[in-house]
Amino acid sequence: MARIYLDHAATTPLLPAARDAMADALAHWANPSSPHAEGRAARAALEDARSRIKAALGWDGELIFTSGATEALWTALLRGKAKDVAASAVEHDAVRRLVPGAGLPVGADGLVAPLVAGAGTLFAIQHVNNETGVIQDVARLARRIAELDGLWLADCAQSAGKMALPADADFIAISAHKLGGPPGIGALLVRDLGTLDAPGGQEKGYRPGTENLPAALGFAAALEARREWLGRAAELREHLEKALTAAGGVVVAAGSQRIPTIGAYRMPGVPAAAQLIRFDLAGISVSAGSACSSGSVKPSHVLGAMGWPEEEAREVVRVSFGPSTTRAEIYEFIRVWSGMAADAGQRAA
Repeated sequence: MARIYLDHAATTPLLPAARDAMADALAHWANPSSPHAEGRAARAALEDARSRIKAALGWDGELIFTSGATEALWTALLRGKAKDVAASAVEHDAVRRLVPGAGLPVGADGLVAPLVAGAGTLFAIQHVNNETGVIQDVARLARRIAELDGLWLADCAQSAGKMALPADADFIAISAHKLGGPPGIGALLVRDLGTLDAPGGQEKGYRPGTENLPAALGFAAALEARREWLGRAAELREHLEKALTAAGGVVVAAGSQRIPTIGAYRMPGVPAAAQLIRFDLAGISVSAGSACSSGSVKPSHVLGAMGWPEEEAREVVRVSFGPSTTRAEIYEFIRVWSGMAADAGQRAA
C-alpha cells in the first residue's frame, strides 16, 4: 500500500493547477520591476495574481506578498503601529519568538479569555489553532479589540482557502503551501496601510526584494481550485473520532468548534514519540503538535495553556486532512491506532 499522508496542516502537496500555473510563468519569467516590455508583462501578471488572491479570499484591503506566513506575522509584529503587542498563549512559535511570556490566557476549550490589555495594543490572536483545530470566536474578539482601540493580527495559515477569513482583522497572515500552493510564498493582508511602517523597496515600499511571480501565480491557482473536499473531510474526521474514542482515545477540545481539517488525539499510556515511530513504520505520516516544533521533546505549549497535564500532553498526536485524503486511508489509520492502543492496554494489565 502507498504511504498515507495525514499531515496536511504541516504542508499540503502542490495542487496540479498550481504546478501548471508556475510552469507557465517560469517559461515567461521576467522581473516585475523592470521597465521593458517583458518586465511590464510580468508586472501585469503579478497584479493579476494579487487581484485573484484577494477575490478568492473575499478581501477588499491591501495584500503584500511575503515569503510565507512567518514573514507576514513578523512584518506586522515588528512594523505595526501600536503602543504595545500581546499574543495569545496558543499562538504558533513564529509569534512566540517575538512575543515571549505566558501570553493571553485561554480556557480548557482553547478559546482566548476576555481581553484586558491596555488600549492601543496589537493583539496577535490566531483564527484557527494549528495543533488542535480550535476556531476562535472572531466576532467577540473583533468587538473587544475595537473597544480597546487596538489592532488585530490574525494568523490564518490554517483557515485561508478553507473558511471565511475574519473580516474585521487589521492584519491577516496566510501561507500558500498550507492550501496546496507552492512553498516560499504567502501574504500579509492589511486593512489600512497607514497602520504599518514601510521600509522601502517593492510591494509599495512594504517588502523589499524581487517579487516571486511564478509562486504568486501558483498561489492564485491553488486558491481558485474547487474546495468541495472540505465536507468530505468533516465526515472522515467524525468517523475517525468515533472509532478512536471507542478504542480508548481522547479527542482534544471535542466540545469546541474546530476546523474539519485538523484533529488532535491522545492515546493514554503511549508517548507521542513512540506513536510517530509506529505510524511511520506502518506507512502513515502524522505529527505531534506543530511541524515547526514536533522534533522537540518539549510538551505542547498549546495543550499546556489549555490546562493539560504534561504527561497527558506528551501522548497527543495531530491528524490533518487534505484534498487527497480517502476513507480507506482513515480506516488504515484506525486499524494501526487500535492495535497500538490494545498493546498499551495489555501492557498496563
